[in-house]
Amino acid sequence: MKTIPEWSVMWGDPPGGLEEVELISPDKWIAVRNGQPAPHKPALVTSAWIKIQLPSSIPKDYGMYIEDIRSQRTKVYIDHHVVWEANYHFPYDTQRSLFPISSEDGEKTVYLKLETSMDRLSIYSDVRLGHYTALMRSFMLKDLQNIIFGCSFLFIAAIMLIGSVFLNRGQFQSWAIISVLSLSVGVIFITYSPFMYANFTQYGGIYSASFDVALFLFLPALTYFIERIFDDGRFTWVRWFRKFQMAYSGLLILLMCVNLLSRNQLLNVYFFASVTVLAVIMVCQFILIIGLCIKLVRKGNKEAVIFSSGFAMLASMGILDLTNYYASSGNYQFFLWKWGVIALFIALVVILVRRFAMNQALMMNYSKELEFYNHQLQLSEKMEIISALAASVAHEVRNPLQVTRGFLQLVASRTDGKNQEYMRVAIEELDRASTIITDFLSFSKPQLEDLADLNVANEIKQIEGIIVPLATLHGGRITVHVPSGLYIRGNVSKFKQVLINLIKNSIEAFQEDGEGQIHIWAYEKQEHIYIHIKDNGEGIEPAKLAKLGEPYFSTKTKGTGLGLMVTFQIVEAMKGTIEFKSQRYIETEVVMCFPRVKEAEAG
Repeated sequence: MKTIPEWSVMWGDPPGGLEEVELISPDKWIAVRNGQPAPHKPALVTSAWIKIQLPSSIPKDYGMYIEDIRSQRTKVYIDHHVVWEANYHFPYDTQRSLFPISSEDGEKTVYLKLETSMDRLSIYSDVRLGHYTALMRSFMLKDLQNIIFGCSFLFIAAIMLIGSVFLNRGQFQSWAIISVLSLSVGVIFITYSPFMYANFTQYGGIYSASFDVALFLFLPALTYFIERIFDDGRFTWVRWFRKFQMAYSGLLILLMCVNLLSRNQLLNVYFFASVTVLAVIMVCQFILIIGLCIKLVRKGNKEAVIFSSGFAMLASMGILDLTNYYASSGNYQFFLWKWGVIALFIALVVILVRRFAMNQALMMNYSKELEFYNHQLQLSEKMEIISALAASVAHEVRNPLQVTRGFLQLVASRTDGKNQEYMRVAIEELDRASTIITDFLSFSKPQLEDLADLNVANEIKQIEGIIVPLATLHGGRITVHVPSGLYIRGNVSKFKQVLINLIKNSIEAFQEDGEGQIHIWAYEKQEHIYIHIKDNGEGIEPAKLAKLGEPYFSTKTKGTGLGLMVTFQIVEAMKGTIEFKSQRYIETEVVMCFPRVKEAEAG
């Protein structure tokens, strides 16, 4: 592949056309060497001629490729024959030319006639010679990246719009904004490519108008997304600026339609409004976005950090594009900004997905809390019923039971052995009924009286005389590791009742085919006292763990669940918590946590 080292330009169009152009003396032509910036078009000039001298030797199947021609109407002549032309009847002036040349064209001159109603008029790239097939590949693949990116964004927008049908109103707005942004970016990428205008010139006006509309939608949509994500009512200026952008974009679309209907009679007015004024608005928008992001990032807003990363990528790519543009005196085609737009779009999608994940987590937490409070409400209703029953029935039932027990003992002492066994069973059942009534009475008075500072080690030591023989009787043993100096606040008798209930449950859970073991230990952690009671009994199924402490629920055959219910009530009254952990046929562990009382205060 070869590069033409030099070509010449002449401003204006002589009346005689190409015949007169060929006769113009060389001093009227401006020589432009390869790599030099293209000369600026003089004011009021609308046409120009470019002369390119071909080398003497041209191989077979060669072609000439000019990547960047700034003109609306272009004709290429070789030997007075038009070998290539393009005519844009719309405000777009970036063209790309590829045409074949033969070996007979050696040392001939190629003339390009350029016409435009816009500001630029010249060649802004190298003029290359090479095999036509290789040049065609470059010609076709030059903008393939833009088209692929554009179609990808359009596909994403279509999928998101279809998926939005299944979203609620709150989620739909943010989702729709991202869809509009994706749609706008896709259209901008595709319609920015000169390939579309060069190969589908009949639709060029549609492409040009689509590019403008996509840009007009993108800018207010971006501000609206920022308003949805970051504005919590404090930044009213974001809302007002977004409304201004929407109104101005609507005005630009209306002005564009009027200009098209008038066959570009208002092109200068439209250009001023859609380029000059819009550029100022974009600069103001970016400054406001940067200021808002800096403020939110300093406050630790993670979404602002994500957005700032994407926006910084866009800004840096834009700065590099502008630097290259001015360094080459305008002989540069912007392309880095596309990667910045992609980075910004990815950041917006990440923020949206993060918001959806957070909302989903909030919904899950809300559902769990609702289920918990519903369970607590049901439990409270059960407890209220039991409390009312306990207050009204327990005292009335206990007295007849005691009288009946006394008479049974008296009769048992005067009967034979067989009847005495019956009497013993009847008395045991009456005692069990009395125990249930006692639990009812304990529940009917959940408040604690006679509060004192309790030494956990001393309280456990005092009940060892009761629980150790009971464990031995059931073929088990108890080990206790509780350091002194652990103090909690509560009622002595109630606290002992809690410990006895829990340890008694562990003893009753001993498995028949092994030695039962109960390990009790306590410690201090983060201003709280933790008490653990762990056994190697039968364990509790996971489905039943959540129901422990409910009235009338028990894992025992003859249990009522009132013992654990009272235990939960006492622990809660002492401002503590209780938790059960269990593995079936392996172990069960009870963990109680109480606020710590300092030893000095306890003394």
